[in-house]
Amino acid sequence: MNIYVGNLAYSVTQEELREAFGAYGEVESATIITDRETGRSKGFGFVEMQNNAEADVAIKALNDTQMNGLNKGRNVKVNQARARGDRPQRGAGSRY
Repeated sequence: MNIYVGNLAYSVTQEELREAFGAYGEVESATIITDRETGRSKGFGFVEMQNNAEADVAIKALNDTQMNGLNKGRNVKVNQARARGDRPQRGAGSRY
């Protein structure tokens, strides 16, 4: 299952993200999305877990928390990632 993790502190690393979710099962990958030009975190990422039951437990355990103290006062939003075609359209005037 592909999991979206939003509202991350910019200082959270991919390894920290992997470790936080690893407490709930095997993590295949953990990726922090970065700005192409600056390389800085955009404040969200994705975690891939093969076992859906473990992924569901991780989502329920970590959603709306400070992710084991890593997120420095910010509660993360964790849910199953939607396919690109399933996401709502951006408003008019958006460049993307």
